[in-house]
Amino acid sequence: MIERRTVLAALPAFIPAIGSILSREAAAQGDAGAGQRLALKGYDPVAYFTDGKPVPGVAAYELSWDGQRYRFASAQHRDLFRKTPEKYAPQFGGACTMNLAAGVKREADPRNWIISDGNLYVFASAAGPANFAKDPRNNTARATTNWRRLKSATMQ
Repeated sequence: MIERRTVLAALPAFIPAIGSILSREAAAQGDAGAGQRLALKGYDPVAYFTDGKPVPGVAAYELSWDGQRYRFASAQHRDLFRKTPEKYAPQFGGACTMNLAAGVKREADPRNWIISDGNLYVFASAAGPANFAKDPRNNTARATTNWRRLKSATMQ
């Protein structure tokens, strides 16, 4: 019989090895980092294109891309995103496009959205998509210019 003290004394030697194994397994599966921001408040970015509406993602189908965690409604959506993330990811890291156009980095409500020129844009308010659609080319240009300056700023 193994004494409890012997097991407890040996435990610290195994903890780094277990952590290393778990880290490699998470990386191999594409699991997201715990400290990363949850993109689109957990909504599935692929669903905007395939279902034509925002659909909540599931933690079981999560992966990390561009410093954020993305959730998906299905493994199929996750795999589509993994193949071409630029096609499905929201523009400006999920920040509100109209606020960015005005020079402010503000978190968007992913239920306010539009697909324009094949890109997903999200907005902080319900008026955002209509305001964006009035002049999409100019709004995108202004948001893009401000995104370069505000990308690393904290989301308001």
